[in-house]
Amino acid sequence: MTISHRLPRRGQLAVYLIGCLLFSGGAACFIHADLGTDPLDVFALGVLEHAPLTIGVVQASVAVVCLTVWAAWNRRRPPLSPFFTFFFCGSLIDALRALDAAGLVPVTPGALMLIGVALCTYGSALIIISGVGIRAMDLVAITMTHRWRLPFWAAKGSLELVLLAGGWALGGPVGVGTVCFLVLVDTLIQPCMWLNTRLFSLHNHGLDRPAPVLVRPDADPA
Repeated sequence: MTISHRLPRRGQLAVYLIGCLLFSGGAACFIHADLGTDPLDVFALGVLEHAPLTIGVVQASVAVVCLTVWAAWNRRRPPLSPFFTFFFCGSLIDALRALDAAGLVPVTPGALMLIGVALCTYGSALIIISGVGIRAMDLVAITMTHRWRLPFWAAKGSLELVLLAGGWALGGPVGVGTVCFLVLVDTLIQPCMWLNTRLFSLHNHGLDRPAPVLVRPDADPA
């Protein structure tokens, strides 16, 4: 069976880019606050305690596993756009951390963590709403939402809870920031998506269709 996907419109692409920038800013705030990182980083750091790898390699491996699960579950070819989001956001985080190193963000660690929560939450919501380059774990969570009728926050939270438990068992660092990310960010993404659709009339291209991906415009329709 051949399934077609259209390239995103300019509006979707703009929402996606804004989402990436906000999410990256939030991640940089979490790193600079040094109160604990997100569950994926906890898992990656835990793996590094036992294997001579890098954080990027471990995170990319998790993405590959998630995309494999998504492809098998949906019986479709996995998209490559999540890897663009992975590298694009990583580059933005590095650039924003350079501002922190220059002392241009004189904010207390607690305030930085709360700013990070807000930015990561809203940025994640915009990326999903755009339907462009949705991250691999979010694609699996969306499939769980469609197949099992779970709320998105429960699906996403359960996946990251598994990563957190595995990372902690492997010796990864867990802090108050980790708990805040799991409890607040994962819980508030879905309400943020709802508010955007209500207040700004943004169509939710992520949750309203089972598998948003980015491919050629000349694909044959099914």
